[in-house]
Amino acid sequence: MTATGSSPNSLKIPMIEERLVNIETKIAFQEDLIEELNKVVYQQQQKLSQLEKICKSLVRHIQSLDETGHENKPVNEMPPHY
Repeated sequence: MTATGSSPNSLKIPMIEERLVNIETKIAFQEDLIEELNKVVYQQQQKLSQLEKICKSLVRHIQSLDETGHENKPVNEMPPHY
């Protein structure tokens, strides 16, 4: 025992426990953050998939218009207002 009435080891234990609690708290916050980020990534992937479907549909629509639209018109025809 030291002159203050406590041993050096008894002073280290509360400090170690405090550090451990701080580390556990940080880990808990990080786990929550990771879960939240996973949700955001999932939502973004769903939106991306939806936008890809829309783009493919638009491409098919434009291609169908291109295929049917030029059959009766000359390529360099002047618009009617000229």
